[in-house]
Amino acid sequence: MRIPFSYVVRSLLARRLTTALTASGMALVVYVFATVLMLAAGLRETLVTTGQPDNVVVIRRSSQSEVQSGIDRLQAGIVEALPGIVTAADGRRLVSKEPVVLINLPKRESGKPSNVTIRGVTPEGVALRPQAVLVEGRMFRPGTSEVVTGRAVAGGFRGAAIGETLRFASRDWTVVGTFDAGRTAFNSEIWGDAEQMLQAFRRTGYSSMVFKLDDAGRFEAAKREIENDPRLTLEAKREPQFYADQSETLSNFISILGLSISIIFSIGAVIGAMITMYASVASRTGEIGTLRALGFTRGAILIAFLVEALALGLVGGLIGLAGASLMQAITISTVNFQTFSELAFSFTLTPAIVAVSLAFAMGMGFVGGFLPAARAARLGIVDALRAA
Repeated sequence: MRIPFSYVVRSLLARRLTTALTASGMALVVYVFATVLMLAAGLRETLVTTGQPDNVVVIRRSSQSEVQSGIDRLQAGIVEALPGIVTAADGRRLVSKEPVVLINLPKRESGKPSNVTIRGVTPEGVALRPQAVLVEGRMFRPGTSEVVTGRAVAGGFRGAAIGETLRFASRDWTVVGTFDAGRTAFNSEIWGDAEQMLQAFRRTGYSSMVFKLDDAGRFEAAKREIENDPRLTLEAKREPQFYADQSETLSNFISILGLSISIIFSIGAVIGAMITMYASVASRTGEIGTLRALGFTRGAILIAFLVEALALGLVGGLIGLAGASLMQAITISTVNFQTFSELAFSFTLTPAIVAVSLAFAMGMGFVGGFLPAARAARLGIVDALRAA
């Protein structure tokens, strides 16, 4: 014979203060746990959605990022001549040869310096990134010292808003436009003419190449042609995979750090749940004896108290998730360990994070409630009634 769930609910409501305090402690732990997972997920989403599935990125073999890479003009010409690259209506091949450099700019609010990515792009490079939409001003003119800035850079750094002037590479660069690339890493970049960037930074070669295949299924063939050519020391990746690799180090660091903090906090929450459940058992000894006298088995008593502890965990988990979900409205910026440049991204709540967080909360409830539930189940009928 099972104890009705309504009995569990009434038991929790009868001890509103202790129930609220215990659930609040669990909610705080779940809030921290979910927020950290959302942070890592937001970083991954920002970088993964940066790439287009039919775009291919080419960098120097074994380079970890575009900043570390180098492609000379001879190698760039060989890659540009590969078959299977899309040709635009005007006859241009959709290949962009791009220098990528880090510069130091002061933040708009604090004045503290931080690295920002400068990307030299071509008209083909702009066409290869349809997610980047000009929202203010105009695109830079090729052959001039004009730049356009991503929305995160325009709002976050001094001199990066439209109409302002940036000073780098011994030149003044006029900001003539701002683009919005959605929740992608391009929002944290400054774009200018590729050849002008090469001259300004005294570069003779490019950092990376991006091209679009006429058939995404030809990627493996294109990859083999590039990586097996003895004249080249390059490697090719699909653009989404390339940017996903950029997030790996930082997202793993965030996840490990957050998990460690959550485990430490969860110990306190589990102890709180255990104290609450032990107090519940002590105050309801007579009830337990009566339930046993009415024919409820030890197993039914054990399950009832475990369900009570799990319900505490579930309530705490839902409250914690509700608080964590509000973080989605916040955009933060940090230094990407892979590229050493400033990257702006948002917290992202996914169904997987919801499921894991609730499982974590109920796990705390189970661990905290098992011993008190076992104690309640072991009480003998006579002893329980006599103690009451």
